[in-house]
Amino acid sequence: MGGVEERGFLRGSDRTGQECAAGSAPRPACLAAVPRGARAAPPAMPHFTVVPVEDKHRSEYDSVEGLSWVDYRDPTAATATTTTTTTDSYDTVSSDGHGNHKENSPFLNSSEASKGGDYYDRNLALFEEELDIRPKVSSLLGKLVNYTNLTQGVKEHEEAENTDGSKKKVSKSPSMGTLMGVYLPCMQNIFGVILFLRLTWMVGMAGVLQSFLIVLLCCCCTMLTTISMSAIATNGVVPAGGSYFMISRSLGPEFGGAVGLCFYLGTTFAGAMYILGAIEILLTYIVPQAAIFHPSGAHDASSAMLNNMRVYGTVFLIFMAVVVFVGVKYVNKFASLFLACVVISILSIYAGAIKSIFDPPEFPICMLGNRTLSRDQFDVCAKTIVKDNITVASKLWELFCHSTNLTTENCDEYFLMNNVSEVAGIPGAASGILKDNLWSNYLEKGEILEKAHHPSVDVAGQKNNLHLYVLSDIATSFMVLVGIFFPSVTGIMAGSNRSGDLKDAQKSIPVGTILAIVTTSLVYFSCVLLFGACIEGVVLRDKYGDAVNKNLVVGTLSWPSPWVIVIGSFFSTCGAGLQSLTGAPRLLQAIAKDNIIPFLWIFGHGKANGEPTWALLLTALIAELGILIASLDMVAPILSMFFLMCYLFVNLACAVQTLLRTPNWRPRFKYYHWALSFLGMSICLALMFISSWYYALVAMLIAGMIYKYIEYQGAEKEWGDGIRGLSLSAARYALLRLEEGPPHTKNWRPQLLVLLKLDEDLHVKYPRLLTFASQLKAGKGLTIIGSVIQGNFLETYGEAQAAEQTIKNMMDIEKVKGFCQVVVANKVREGIAHLIQSCGLGGMKHNTVVLGWPYGWRQSEDPRSWKTFIGTVRCTTAAHLALLVPKNVSFYPSNHERYNEGNIDVWWIVHDGGMLMLLPFLLKQHKVWRKCKMRIFTVAQMDDNSIQMKKDLATFLYQLRIEAEVEVVEMHNSDISAYTYERTLMMEQRSQMLRQMRLTKTEREREAQLVKDRHSVARLESLYSDEEDEGDTVPDSIQMTWTKEKCDAEKRNRGSAVGNFRDLISIKPNQSNVRRMHTAVKLNEVIVNRSHDARLVLLNMPGPPKNTDGDENYMEFLEVLTEGLERVLLVRGGGREVITIYS
Repeated sequence: MGGVEERGFLRGSDRTGQECAAGSAPRPACLAAVPRGARAAPPAMPHFTVVPVEDKHRSEYDSVEGLSWVDYRDPTAATATTTTTTTDSYDTVSSDGHGNHKENSPFLNSSEASKGGDYYDRNLALFEEELDIRPKVSSLLGKLVNYTNLTQGVKEHEEAENTDGSKKKVSKSPSMGTLMGVYLPCMQNIFGVILFLRLTWMVGMAGVLQSFLIVLLCCCCTMLTTISMSAIATNGVVPAGGSYFMISRSLGPEFGGAVGLCFYLGTTFAGAMYILGAIEILLTYIVPQAAIFHPSGAHDASSAMLNNMRVYGTVFLIFMAVVVFVGVKYVNKFASLFLACVVISILSIYAGAIKSIFDPPEFPICMLGNRTLSRDQFDVCAKTIVKDNITVASKLWELFCHSTNLTTENCDEYFLMNNVSEVAGIPGAASGILKDNLWSNYLEKGEILEKAHHPSVDVAGQKNNLHLYVLSDIATSFMVLVGIFFPSVTGIMAGSNRSGDLKDAQKSIPVGTILAIVTTSLVYFSCVLLFGACIEGVVLRDKYGDAVNKNLVVGTLSWPSPWVIVIGSFFSTCGAGLQSLTGAPRLLQAIAKDNIIPFLWIFGHGKANGEPTWALLLTALIAELGILIASLDMVAPILSMFFLMCYLFVNLACAVQTLLRTPNWRPRFKYYHWALSFLGMSICLALMFISSWYYALVAMLIAGMIYKYIEYQGAEKEWGDGIRGLSLSAARYALLRLEEGPPHTKNWRPQLLVLLKLDEDLHVKYPRLLTFASQLKAGKGLTIIGSVIQGNFLETYGEAQAAEQTIKNMMDIEKVKGFCQVVVANKVREGIAHLIQSCGLGGMKHNTVVLGWPYGWRQSEDPRSWKTFIGTVRCTTAAHLALLVPKNVSFYPSNHERYNEGNIDVWWIVHDGGMLMLLPFLLKQHKVWRKCKMRIFTVAQMDDNSIQMKKDLATFLYQLRIEAEVEVVEMHNSDISAYTYERTLMMEQRSQMLRQMRLTKTEREREAQLVKDRHSVARLESLYSDEEDEGDTVPDSIQMTWTKEKCDAEKRNRGSAVGNFRDLISIKPNQSNVRRMHTAVKLNEVIVNRSHDARLVLLNMPGPPKNTDGDENYMEFLEVLTEGLERVLLVRGGGREVITIYS
């Protein structure tokens, strides 16, 4: 491996010398290569001649595992080689055309060593096989040094880069530090419209103490999320793409897609919220006369304002979208200006608060009793004024009494009973107003803002004068304020979103983000305190500054002028809106390019320079929905939900990775803990439901739908995510628990091992076996599909892989959910034995084997067809496993068929633990068999009470909760028929004939003598030894004496095969075989008589003989037993109870 350099070809004996040095040439060849006289002495250094050849194009050498070859030659020498043909011979690695790299020069000299070549192939000869398929460490490091911040999962970038490698410009290395790359962008994104437009109102409504609690909750949430995010961000190279990539690579494509889209929607609605904030500042405080819609009556002010917001918001949105489309560079150029506006505005607040200690600004508010009046409709705060020494009615009198003279007939009663007074709107920090603002003062919608403890006479006023007071426009509570305030702490992802531009992302992201959160939290806490200490409570509760001549409330505190904050906040909100409309489309483009949500593929495309045009269009349309809502207080909780959902999953990702102790989880940021992540996750979840439980449910429903959609589409992404690790840990825990003991009878379910046979083309020979397995899936047990390929594993590994893929495809078609295992063995019987022994893991091992019937075993001269079958039956019996043998499986129904009527007949002859009862019940859970009825037949002997048997069986089934008809079949002791004798005789003769054909001549003659010897009781076949009577007098062994004369006589008399086969006719059938054949024939008659029209017949499968000599007869008995039945399932229990009457 490594650098591909000049190739040299060795001449004649030189090549042999190289092979000797490498150890690959045979020893005689090596000895022949050494001069005769030198063999006794130490071998002299052989001379090699190397012929240098020009480099071939590098494209001819395949890169291994995506890593490029790295040339470690001397740079000057390497350059010279590419321009001219040089005679310098480098130590090189050549290829023999089969991917096997060979050394061209096994020895080093001082001149070569001085050139700085990396002769790793000499020093690593032991690893030369590995170096053919794996990169050398230096090659790997060389590749990592050239790492570019390409988006993970987006291969298009890499492909485009590789195809146009010659024209590729040298990419500018990331150079941004912590301050410019993370700290300031986070500050700009966190400080926003809420600070300037809603924080004073929140302090007024919730009071200083509850405002502290709101800020603390929100800041704790973002701080804990930042700690989790820092751990994820420092766990390896952070790709350009930010939070979406962190979550998707930590929690998998399903969670990644769901959270990525939630984050995208949150960012998009944030853009809408910033635009609405900018319009509110513009129309309320900068140019109110620019309003298009004007209130027609006193109560239409709010609806007119909303319509103005919709129109202007749409215009602003279109303008901003055009700016983003034209070029992001313009947005980035003005970013510093917008940040400066934010910083100057905040500094002006602090300056104004300090100035208010000794010189509070003049912003008087007018009170009628304890009610706050809207100051924009009158100029003098008095009922009467003196004009030319005459007391006349003021503008206020005219508004409340509807007359210009001082008559009181039509006056508002509250106006007459209470005095008008002026109160300082900004008493200053030294006034002690803080103690009045400590406690909450929540209002309902339409309530008048009142000053507590102010003298007033409590009488009802006229309702048509309400517009003269300052009213609460929405109902407020702690929960509502949390939802409105939370967007002012979002923006912590700004640093991670631009991780591709950072010089050291692993250091900058944690430090910069945590510092930004600490800074902004201190600003929020100090602002809450300053607002409560400096501003009158009714002014704080006045959202739009109606009591202070339509001034921005926070602007009244600022120094040197309210316009500093008005203009600064307007530009900062515009800048934040532009940033959101820039970031959201790129996030959507990244999700679309990952191709985990197929219908989003169109948004992965854009302009030639990669700008996401289609994604920008969709972002603008979604933002327009937020604009049409038109209320800042309604949009803020929506984006709060989406951001909280995103932060929740960031915390979950960190907690999952930490608890799983994944080997790859090695963050450089060490100050994290899973408990902190869980706390952050809990706070996120609590805040979601505190702020708006219905929005929280909708957000979770959207995320859940996206998750299920990605799961349904089957996102085949292997990102090494934590959910996969969680599944592994859960599986390991469950398996260890299962290992504690065998399952209780109530938990028993068929865990199937289906043994499939493949044809020569590696296709499944009997796919209906898989269909049958899928119809048994109501047991919800394990299903393993096993197959054996005959051969050598090293040679047939590729075939095994192909067979496994074929079986998996067939499993998908037949909807079998399970695992596949293909074993390569020298003998099929050995492979099956290995499968039966080793399949499964721990407590999740198979307990039932499904085996196909060996069709055509009678016609086959090769005994392996049925010997493999019987060997498998013996293996399952020895392993105490249940056995299912579907006979005539080709006639079994497919999954698309339906049986609307018919019976499933169970012939219960021997109790096998209840398998015969359980299997029909499980089959009836499947739609194919659902409408079939179950009938159970049992056999009564002469000495059995059949009536009592039927009652007992019905009671037993009732206790098992299985619905079935019960029938008892009586079998009388009839004489053995001639047909039975005939079948037995045919069976034994056929068995003998086949054996004769397989024997050698001498053995055949010996066998013929044995058959013909009337004085010995010949027992050719040993059958059902486990079922024979102990009193059977037939001996197991035959003692015979052979003499030379006797042998010669037999050779003369029995020389021909015809004579041998003729003598077979004289065989008398074995009595044990006759009895078994009699049972098989009688049972078959009864079963065919009763169940000839059954959809499926389940039958006890008799066990194989312990003596292998009777295997052929065993197959014959099974054939006779199932003759004339269309679909038969032979069942053999595993020796344990599988069904119980207890709950």
